[in-house]
Amino acid sequence: MRVVLAEDLFLLRDGLVRMLEAFDFEILAAVETGPELTRAFAELEPDVAIVDVRLPPSHTDEGLQCALAARRARPGLPVLVLSQHVEQLYARELLADGDGGVGYLLKDRVFDAAQFIDAVRRVAGGGTAMDPQVIQQLLSRKARDEPLGGLTPRELEVMELMAQGRSNAAIAERLVVTERAIAKHTSNIFAKLGLPVSDDDNRRVLAVLAYLDRS
Repeated sequence: MRVVLAEDLFLLRDGLVRMLEAFDFEILAAVETGPELTRAFAELEPDVAIVDVRLPPSHTDEGLQCALAARRARPGLPVLVLSQHVEQLYARELLADGDGGVGYLLKDRVFDAAQFIDAVRRVAGGGTAMDPQVIQQLLSRKARDEPLGGLTPRELEVMELMAQGRSNAAIAERLVVTERAIAKHTSNIFAKLGLPVSDDDNRRVLAVLAYLDRS
């Protein structure tokens, strides 16, 4: 699997390259600035891009904007973005793009090799990998503003895992219950929130975030 990596911190970038290569990923380019990333997207055809949100020279959201531009040029390009902090606006902007695998992880997650590699593979396969802290903050903020459609504590737990991009089978394994029980919970969640039922992981995430964005 071919990867384009953008990270301005040398030690982290070098560590990610070594980790990915240890799991048989091919690094097509490992760059540190926005312009370098733009050139890499123009010249190469990665299977997945791993991009720091903030890159030189602007150190704002240059990495994210380069990735979004690349997805417009090549719809469906899988992109996993990394961030030092929970930045909800960036998470929404990435997910709102809507086409193909996407992920948003805090940089702390990269120190857990199994979790990080699982997220890369999930995104490369067209799925979604949302950082639990991002989802928790989105849910917590919404819960302060209004009740979450009368969801039970278990349904809130299921929705949080669903919003991370996990399948019903993965949620069932995590919560140590049957997949049928999770299917019932997800149906109840969508019914209570007035959202369309879907088995597609990315659409499930977008549906949840669409609800969270409602006024």
